[in-house]
Amino acid sequence: MHNAHLFEKYDVPAPRYTSYPTVPYWTEEHPDSAVWTDLVQHAYSLDQRLSLYIHLPFCEQLCTYCGCNKHITRNHSVETPYLETVLKEWNLYRRYMHGKPILRELHLGGGTPTFFHPDNLRRLLEPILNDVTLDPNAALSFEAHPNGTTTEHLQTLYDLGFRRISVGVQDFDDEILRLIHRFQTKEQVEQVTETARAIGYTSVNYDLVYGLPRQNQAHIYRTMAEIHRLRPDRIALYSYAHVPWLKNGQRAYDESDLPAAAEKRALYETGRALLEAEGYSDIGLDHFSLPDDGLFIAAQKGTMHRNFMGYTELYTPMSIGLGASAISDVGMAFMQNEKTVAGYEAMVNAGQFPLLRGHLLTREDRCLRRHILNLMCKNYTEWYWPEQQTPELGDIIERLKPLEADGLIIISPMSVEVTTVGKAFLRNICMAFDAHYWHKVPESKVFSKAV
Repeated sequence: MHNAHLFEKYDVPAPRYTSYPTVPYWTEEHPDSAVWTDLVQHAYSLDQRLSLYIHLPFCEQLCTYCGCNKHITRNHSVETPYLETVLKEWNLYRRYMHGKPILRELHLGGGTPTFFHPDNLRRLLEPILNDVTLDPNAALSFEAHPNGTTTEHLQTLYDLGFRRISVGVQDFDDEILRLIHRFQTKEQVEQVTETARAIGYTSVNYDLVYGLPRQNQAHIYRTMAEIHRLRPDRIALYSYAHVPWLKNGQRAYDESDLPAAAEKRALYETGRALLEAEGYSDIGLDHFSLPDDGLFIAAQKGTMHRNFMGYTELYTPMSIGLGASAISDVGMAFMQNEKTVAGYEAMVNAGQFPLLRGHLLTREDRCLRRHILNLMCKNYTEWYWPEQQTPELGDIIERLKPLEADGLIIISPMSVEVTTVGKAFLRNICMAFDAHYWHKVPESKVFSKAV
C-alpha cells in the first residue's frame, strides 16, 4: 500500500480534536456554578443563536466497540425520571436566557435515543421546541439503532421537525457484528432507511467503523456494496478507537484480533476509493457526503464547523449539552456534566447545574483553537494578524517541519496548508498546534491511535 511507512510512523496516540484544549487538559475539576452562569449570560447577550445536544445514555445491550458514555439496562422505567431531569436542567439554563433562544441545531445522541418510547421523546422535545424560536434553516437530527427504531419513532420525530437521521451501521457482516455485540441485520438498516425517506427525511447518514476485530478487505467491499445499493446522503467512516483502559467492554477481544496499522489504514483507503467512485466527496476527518448534501456545500463554501457533535454546517457561538456527561461550549469556556445517571439526576433535582469539570479558555487557547478548527474544517490556517498569532508559533513551526518533509503539509511564511496526502494525518497535524499536549505529554494511555 502506498504511504505505508507514513501510516506506521504517524500511528501514535492523538486526540480527535472535537475541542481545544482536549478534555484531559481541562483545568476546572470543581467548576464554580456562578462563574459558569455568568459566562452563559455573557455569551447569550452577544448572540442568541443556540445549538443543543441532548444525551440519552440508555442502551439495552453493550456494543463492545463503543467508546460513548452509556448506561446498560432493559428497565424502561428509567425513561420518565431521566427525561424530567433533562427538562429541569433546560429550565436552569433558561433562567439566564431572556426571551426565546434561536435554535439552529438540535441533536439527540447516546446511548440509544430510540431506547425511549416515542411518546416520551415527544414529552421531552415539545416543551423545549415551544420554548425557542426555530431558525428557518435549523437542523434537527438523531442517532438511530436499526434494531429498535420503529416507524412510530421516525414519524414522531419527523412531526416534531426532525429531518436528519444518523444510522449506526458499523459493518454489514453478521460475524463482525456478533464480535462487537451489535445485534442488527442489513434488512433492518434498509427498512429504517427506506421508511425514513418515505416519511420525508431529507438526510440519512450511516456511521461505519474500520479497524474492527477480524475485519478485512472483503468486509469493506461488502459494506460498500450495500452503500451503493442504499445510497445514504452522508457517511462517517470512523477509525475504531481501541481504548480498553477506558472502556472495559473492549476487553472482549484481544489486540491480536485487530488489524495492524498498515492493514487498518488499507481498510480505510479501500473504503474511501469505493466511496469516491460512488460520487461521495471527502469533506473532513472520516466524513464523506454526496454533492447535494448540506455538509458538502458548507465544506465547499468554507463555512463547515466542528464541535462536540462532530462536523456541522451551522455555526453557533454557544452550544449547550443536556443530560449525563453532555458537554457545553460558550466560546470562553467548556463544561461537562456529571457522567453517572444517578449523580446527574441528584444534582439537577437539587437545583444545581450538574457540572463535573470544565475549562476556562485563555487568549492563547482561543487562538490555537481557531487554528485547529481551520485545519479540521478547511485544511488550512494562517497567522497574518496579531489575533492569529501566539508565543507558541515558533515551537509549532518546528513541530510542523518534519510533517512538511513527509509531504503532509506546505508551510508558507504566514500559513500552513494540508496536502492531499496529509488529509489522512489531520490529527497528527493538529497535534503540532496543541500547546497543552506538548507542555505535558501524557505518561500513560489517554488517546487512541491516530491511524
